[in-house]
Amino acid sequence: MKKLFTLTIFLLTITAFAQKPCEYSVNVNDSIGSYKVTNEYLMSEKYFGGSFNYIFFSLAQTDGLPTLNLQSIQKSKDFIKANCFDKNSKIFLQLENGKIVTLMHINQENCGTLVRDEKGFDNRINTGIFMFMKDNYEELKKSPISIMRIKYLTNIEDYIIKRELTSELTGKVTNPNTYFMENIRCVE
Repeated sequence: MKKLFTLTIFLLTITAFAQKPCEYSVNVNDSIGSYKVTNEYLMSEKYFGGSFNYIFFSLAQTDGLPTLNLQSIQKSKDFIKANCFDKNSKIFLQLENGKIVTLMHINQENCGTLVRDEKGFDNRINTGIFMFMKDNYEELKKSPISIMRIKYLTNIEDYIIKRELTSELTGKVTNPNTYFMENIRCVE
């Protein structure tokens, strides 16, 4: 009976600590180098007064250098102000352990693309690529995120990062606060 109990505890421990396999939308290795990108992950979803705002993350690795891809999608029938990324743009992540992790935008200005859909909504899609800083990269593996601040060219926006987010768009449930803890290993 003791052996059965020990075996059960061992199997439960292995199951509890098993990591899900990394899923990539792009995974290329050729003579030029390597490039892989994880699937997009919903980090924030806001709906207010007929306007929608979605933030998606994906992690990328280019020849061994990990980066964060951020995609912002704004949708409204009203005017949508452009939030541009430039060389001074940053993402600040406040962790639940009190530490703040800063990611720096690459030196490329981008104000996104405005597209009108068949329902009369304007959609602004903006993508930014952010680099991790060596001094705080390891902190993302240890603690969940509580707040995210995005510094654009002319604006700063704050987002409360939820433990569990059920998307109104897709109905899918995500756990944005542990995104880096679960996925950063995929680009190391």
